[in-house]
Amino acid sequence: MKTERNILIAFLLNLFFSIFEFVGGIFTGSVAIVSDAVHDIGDAASIGIAYFLEKKSKKQPNSSYTYGYTRYSVIGSVITTLILLVGSIGVIYNAVIRLFNPAEINYNGMIIFAVVGVCVNFGAAFLTREGDSLNQKAVNLHMLEDVLGWVVVLIGAVVMRFTDFKFIDPIMSVSVAVFIFINAIKNLKEALDLFLEKSPHNMSVDEIKEHLLEIDGVLDVHHIHLWSMDGHSNYATMHIVTNKEPHHIKEAVREELSEHGIGHTTLELENENEHCDDKYCHVSFEAHPHHHHHHHH
Repeated sequence: MKTERNILIAFLLNLFFSIFEFVGGIFTGSVAIVSDAVHDIGDAASIGIAYFLEKKSKKQPNSSYTYGYTRYSVIGSVITTLILLVGSIGVIYNAVIRLFNPAEINYNGMIIFAVVGVCVNFGAAFLTREGDSLNQKAVNLHMLEDVLGWVVVLIGAVVMRFTDFKFIDPIMSVSVAVFIFINAIKNLKEALDLFLEKSPHNMSVDEIKEHLLEIDGVLDVHHIHLWSMDGHSNYATMHIVTNKEPHHIKEAVREELSEHGIGHTTLELENENEHCDDKYCHVSFEAHPHHHHHHHH
């Protein structure tokens, strides 16, 4: 609930602010401010998308979305991040053009706008700092980056006011844009890993297998699949070979897995003379088949 409210506040702040910025940019003749306004409208749009998708991601599972809607929040993150990438490339492009033909700038107006910019965006970043979905992270990244952008514009405006180095304006834009670009790429990779069903980044299948084999009565574990819905709720499925009482084994396994941060598990139990008919059954993940031998107690 909190995450949603935060995103909505951020959206409205950004929308009003970017309109204010356009006026300011035209009034002061600073391209840093105008390109920031374009960037902010992009921000507002992507935050809007994030808001709706975050809302949707809270819906309960049903027969078509048996896992629930959590991944919608990740899609939000991908869209937001892509907009950021395109935006930062646009900013870099404009700034480079600007380096070769500097323009006149109203520095005093620029300083005033930058002060307001820092305050408004700092407020927004502060309001949206809580929440831990990837989507929320993408939104907060926008906010922080806006604050940074304005701090840089402010410092630049002050320096230019007293020295008349016009090229500071575009150089500032580029440095902020590069910073955004690098962070957005990281965010994108995280989201794509989720869609590719990669094992959650801090989990090793081999280590989990080792721990499970230490449980008394677990003879073998195969078919371990780990994945995550959104970077927080982690799922696992596996086959467990045991001759002990199943209820006890399942509890022990679930407990071990929850210590590894896996909350949702589906376990299939087999006894040792059952034939597991899957060809991957006896292949370990190190890519060399190992011969399966039963431990007799």
